[in-house]
Amino acid sequence: MIKIYHNPRCRKSREGLELLEASGQEFEIIKYLDDTLSEEELTTLIKLLGISAEQLVRKGESIWKEQYRGKALTESEVVKAMVLHPKLIERPIVVNGEKAVIGRPKENIEGIL
Repeated sequence: MIKIYHNPRCRKSREGLELLEASGQEFEIIKYLDDTLSEEELTTLIKLLGISAEQLVRKGESIWKEQYRGKALTESEVVKAMVLHPKLIERPIVVNGEKAVIGRPKENIEGIL
């Protein structure tokens, strides 16, 4: 089943959700700000995306700028930062089986449907 890691307050995330709704396929919405991901879940997502943990970070967030920017962090430390502050996670993330994309731009989602 398709999953979307969604933040309803984010315009890009809402656009991704609309795209999934229009596809007619079944999907599950995971509001990751409410249901925080574990380190293991987040690490699995990062592997599916084929990126480093830092590439999933929203570097414009004040939490990142104030607490983490400019520090030499390990992959594990970046994952822990995102688990502690889920607002740092780029969104939306859409997973379909063994494929995953960050839905920015939303056209990325079309490639895995």
